[in-house]
This record gives sequence, C-alpha cells and structure tokens, in this order.
Amino acid sequence: MLRRIGPRDNVLLKPKHDAFSYQLEAFNAIRDLEYAAVFHEQGLGKTKIAADLITYWLGHCSIDTVLVVTKKHLIENWQREIQFHTFLKPVVIGSNRGANFYVFNGPSRLMLTHYEAVRSEKDRFGLFLRTRSVAVVLDESTKIKNPLAALTKVFLELRSGFARRIIMTGTPVANRPHDIWSQIAFLDGGAALGEDYEEFKRDIDLTNKLAGNRSRQVALRDGLEWIQSRISEFVVRETKDSGVIILPTKEYLSIETDWEARQLDLYREVRDGLQTVVVRDGALTLDDAEPILKRLTRLVQVASNPKMVDQQYATEPGKIAELMDVVDSIHRNREKAIIWTSFIANVDWLADVLKMYNPVRIHGEMNIESRNLSVRRFLEEDSREFLIATPGAAKEGLTLTVANHAIYYDRNFSLDDYLQSQDRIHRISQTKTCYIYILQMRDSIDEWIDALLGAKQTAAMRVQGDISSSEFDTEMSYDFGDLLKRALGMETRDWGTKPR
Repeated sequence: MLRRIGPRDNVLLKPKHDAFSYQLEAFNAIRDLEYAAVFHEQGLGKTKIAADLITYWLGHCSIDTVLVVTKKHLIENWQREIQFHTFLKPVVIGSNRGANFYVFNGPSRLMLTHYEAVRSEKDRFGLFLRTRSVAVVLDESTKIKNPLAALTKVFLELRSGFARRIIMTGTPVANRPHDIWSQIAFLDGGAALGEDYEEFKRDIDLTNKLAGNRSRQVALRDGLEWIQSRISEFVVRETKDSGVIILPTKEYLSIETDWEARQLDLYREVRDGLQTVVVRDGALTLDDAEPILKRLTRLVQVASNPKMVDQQYATEPGKIAELMDVVDSIHRNREKAIIWTSFIANVDWLADVLKMYNPVRIHGEMNIESRNLSVRRFLEEDSREFLIATPGAAKEGLTLTVANHAIYYDRNFSLDDYLQSQDRIHRISQTKTCYIYILQMRDSIDEWIDALLGAKQTAAMRVQGDISSSEFDTEMSYDFGDLLKRALGMETRDWGTKPR
C-alpha cells in the first residue's frame, strides 16, 4: 500500500515553473476530466501541460500513480523534462523484466515507460492496474494510430484500467483522417467516433478517386466536420498561428530540378514496369495500400539517388547541383541547416557528397549514443553547419533551433514525417526566419507527393479545428489523383526538359 500524503509531498507536488497562459488555459480545461487529448502543435510545450497534470492528479485527486508512455528514444528527454518541471523522480519500466518486477512492486508514484515495454509487460500491467488508481499519459499517441496493429490492441485492452487517460501529439492526423480513430477509442472506448473502424473510415479516405467526383468530395468534407464536432469537447489545441506565442516567419521555397540523362531513362524503366502492376483498363487498382507504396518508393529513390536502385549508376543525379547551390549559400551566411532524406542510404551518401562541410548525421541504424553525439556536435560546434538526417530517427523530441534552414532532398508519403521534421527548427527559442527548401524533380513522383501532402495537411487541419469548413473548401485540392496518373505515365505528356 502507498503511504498517505504528508507535508513533504505537498512541496514535491508543486510545479517548479509557471506555465505560459495558453498552457495554463489548457491545463484548467482538462485537469478534472476522465479523459482528454492535448493536440497542441509541435514546439508549444505539451510536456509542461503534462507535468502540471501529473502533480495536480497526485496532489488533488484520488490518483496514486501516474504512468507516462512515450517512444523508446524519447525516454531520456522525458527524464530531463520531468526533472526541469517537477520535484518528482520517475522510475523507468524498460526491457529488463527482472528490474521491472521491483518497479511494479515498489512505492514509486511516477513511472516512465515506452510503448513496446507496455506490450511485453501487458499481463503485469493488467494486474498492476487492479491494485492502484493509475492515470496515464500517452506521448506521441500516433504510435497507436493503426487499430489493426498488435501494439494498438494491447492499449485498447488496457484502457479501461486507467482512472485518467490523456493522449498527446501535435499531429493527431499523422497521415490520413482515419488515423485519429484508435487514439480517440483509447480515451472513450468508441463513444465519440463509433466502435466500427471500417465504417468510420469509409467516407473520409483520401482516395485517388476523389478527383472529379463531387459526391465523394462532399462526403469527405461532411465526414471531417463530423469528426471535429464529436471530439471538440475533450480536445485542447493551439497552433503557432493562433497568436499564443510569437515565432519568426517560416518561408517555403520549392526548387524544381532537372534530370540527368541516365537517371531519366532508369526512371522511365521503373515507371513503365510499375504500370503493369497498378493499372487495369486505364484506372489505378490501388490507392495507398502498403504494396503500392513500396513500389512507388522505387520511383522516389530514382528521382532522388538512382544508385539505391541501380548499383551501377555512377553519375551525379539531377538534384545535387541545386542542393549544392543552397548549401553554399547557407555556408556563406554562416548559418546552419538540416538536410532531410527518407532513406538511410542517402544519409551516408549525402554526407560523402558534402564532406567538405564536415556534416553530422542521424539515422535509424545508429545507436542512441551515436545519435546524441551528433546532436551535441551540431548544437555546440560552429564548424558543424549541416546535419543530415532521416525523419524517422530525428523528427521528434529534438530542439534544433541553432539551425534556421531545413532542406528536403526527398520526401516520403507521411504527413507526420514532414510536419514534425520541419518543426525541429521552428519552435520556441528560434529567433531567425526559417527557410524550408523542397527539391522536386521535374515531372516525377515528387509532384504527386507534394500534392498529396498538401491534401493530407488540409484534411488534418479541418479535423483538428485549425480551419473552418469554408476555409477547407477554399484550400482543399483533389489534384493528387490526376498527378499520380501523370507520374505513372498514364497520360500523354511532354517531359518538358532536356536531360543534362
């Protein structure tokens, strides 16, 4: 049994620092709710809201334990944040089952763990929730966005055992509108958005068939509005554009690049081979199912760095000349930049291309210690002007405002990767105008990705309440379906450029 709260605890259960007014407003709105979602945009201090909730629950409610669940690589970051914002000392439930035994049976009132540990320790968590009144905070809750995944099923099974439930993410609609369903289901068991996932997503999918189909477009619009209306009572959301903080402006620069001759030939070969798989009777047979995305990724690779597809390719691909122009300009101005690529192979390749600038790198095959060393060098050493990284390894939990340039050498199909990664530089403590460069190969799959990400972002903004229905009607474009046809060569077209 836990001991009673005494005078010492009253000191420990006070915040160390005052919150910003918008953080305090969010805290007051949800502190006594059984469940809520904190969807503040990246860089607006959701962790501070969570820290204040933790101390409030432990000091004023019938909660005797709080569990914070985050991604594995963010555990250390959360330990620092808790130490900064509170007087509490969390214990960690990790991969060592023997050590976890003592945590489950110890007196700690604040526990920190990661998603995979909850899955592996599901049975012990189930027993633990029967013996204590536990509140939970799910950080980066899009980790459970897929209701068919085994990990998500574990959390949905455990949900009713938590006395309080909070989910947090700046990008709740990480990729498609239906990503929000299982996150909300963890909170309310299906009360707001229904218990049937397949029925829920039927009319809100961003299918390529939306182009030119008014009835589908109206159904999508109405569905997104319905979602926003159903969740608004227990969701708090602030964006950087709402005026709660003042940040430097963010400017986007789209840079169109030309093909190298062999690169264009290879792209056409891959594209023509892809047609026979995804096109039947002049129509696309699949939208963004996993098999088609894997095949489309081959086109992204060729437009980016053909060597990933053909090891014999030894020429400079088309994007490099434009990349070097941008890099040289940043270097001359003695500023710093992050160069983003979706491919681990590209991180090492680009580091070699830019070796004269002595860049640092981060990707998923590096261990945590090596990644942290790269971050420290980028932050602390003036000579390290460029960080080359994959969004999967560096899009979350990092404040990299020493840089004010983000260069997208290539992009994948994930809205979450795109938004989270660019906000590593555009957040509290940034003092300079931020520049976002997007390198796009002319007449390629890059055009479709750009249009698709734009449509995904507009749909996400409507679900999150960032824009009104009329603004959605003005900003939403369904061109991505037609652009995919063009990218696959389903239309007669002029490539519009002479290969270099």
